[in-house]
Amino acid sequence: MKMGFSFWDWLFPPHCVACGARGAWLCADCIAAMPRIMPPFCPHCGEPQRSGRLCRHCAERASSLDGIRSVGLYAGPLQRAIWAFKYEGLWVLADPLANLLVEYYRGHPWPVDLVMPVPLHRRRERRRGYNQSALLARTLAKRLALPYEPDLLVRRRDTPTQVGKSREERYLNMEGAFGCARPVPSGARILLIDDVLTTGATLEACAAPLKSAGAATVWGLTLARAALDADAASPF
Repeated sequence: MKMGFSFWDWLFPPHCVACGARGAWLCADCIAAMPRIMPPFCPHCGEPQRSGRLCRHCAERASSLDGIRSVGLYAGPLQRAIWAFKYEGLWVLADPLANLLVEYYRGHPWPVDLVMPVPLHRRRERRRGYNQSALLARTLAKRLALPYEPDLLVRRRDTPTQVGKSREERYLNMEGAFGCARPVPSGARILLIDDVLTTGATLEACAAPLKSAGAATVWGLTLARAALDADAASPF
């Protein structure tokens, strides 16, 4: 899917989805105001915490993921931009939002051989018209000159919404939801891209089959991290 930006910019002049300022779909001031996640945080899941040690949840649960990092908190301009990108059809925001991922990765790199998105179920992707995580992952891979593999991982089940579920219910809901469509390159180091992280259950469900199929490492990178109790105001 590709849009002629010059035509649409003429027909619908860009205005910042967060503050309304004209000139860009996401203005520089709002990008600068986004609440970034900075250390100290859990070294595995990236949850902000004072100790900088493993959080309770990561200490208690074995994981197929090698780690998760998120650019910022699901709040303020970042929350508004993700909502518009995912639910209001403004997929032109893929470019500025992917820039945030690129900047984060360049500042905190780890060895990666290929990039892939968290897949949507076919029915959900048809309804929405696109997979927002795939748009982000494709742009990031291109800018980092890394192979992009959108079809290696597939979603087997159209899982019920995670909204309102506890942490444990989310993990149970996602068990077996993903599988590999073909063999993973032996020893591959994978960067898995999604838009919003709450508990990590979705990323964990993706990482498990990738590791079983031969991946050496699987890191998750998301735009935002949302608190579990933010579900009342968020569909993620």
